[in-house]
Amino acid sequence: MTKVLMLLPNTDFDPTEAGVPWQVLTDAGHEVFFASEDGTEAACDAITLSGEGLTGILKSLAVQPENRAIYLRMAASAHFKAPQKWQDVKPDDYDVLILPGGHAPGMKPYLESDAVFDICRNFFARKALVASVCHGVLALARTKNASGCSILQGYKVTGLNNFQEKIAGRMTKKSMGQRYQTYPTTVQDEVSAVLESPKDFKAGPMLSGFGTARAPHKGFIVEHDHLLSARWPGDVYKLANALLARM
Repeated sequence: MTKVLMLLPNTDFDPTEAGVPWQVLTDAGHEVFFASEDGTEAACDAITLSGEGLTGILKSLAVQPENRAIYLRMAASAHFKAPQKWQDVKPDDYDVLILPGGHAPGMKPYLESDAVFDICRNFFARKALVASVCHGVLALARTKNASGCSILQGYKVTGLNNFQEKIAGRMTKKSMGQRYQTYPTTVQDEVSAVLESPKDFKAGPMLSGFGTARAPHKGFIVEHDHLLSARWPGDVYKLANALLARM
């Protein structure tokens, strides 16, 4: 059994990006532990989970029913209900790190935390397995090594790409303002700027299919050494199964 650590903000993470890896890994007999900013039970982006206010084309931003059910099972699990504080985590106790993403404002403390950066730095120093999705890659991009460079230098990686982020922002701007524009700079642009070459950010195909339990091969991920990365909920089954294969 492998010990897995999943870092979460107190609020606003994506339910699919957390739930699906939890399901895939726990079904295989591994143990997934959680840490949140203050050690309280984390809560995902309520709008994404419920779909409330997402009408017409915006419905595509809501969690799919089967993934909502997975999230609710995860949220009822003992480890989810008893997270550690980020600052209390002893990274050496864990073999795998998972960094889910999300768009909404509650993600910011997670993507700006020195405690989170310390955990990421430890996993990279050990070359232990790390999986990131969507905005989760920003935590890695913002983590500096001893030379003052991002720990992502020398890696090929993906995350929420410009097409995905900009279209989500345009779709929701009228009804939600800037809620789905987490930062003025896009994930792709910020991450690309800290890589050895901007070409090391792999945006992936525009249409790669939405992965499900029945079609876990659909989606797009990048694997480079001990780092696995994905862009959005449609990639997460592929990511989780690739991670499982490496464990």
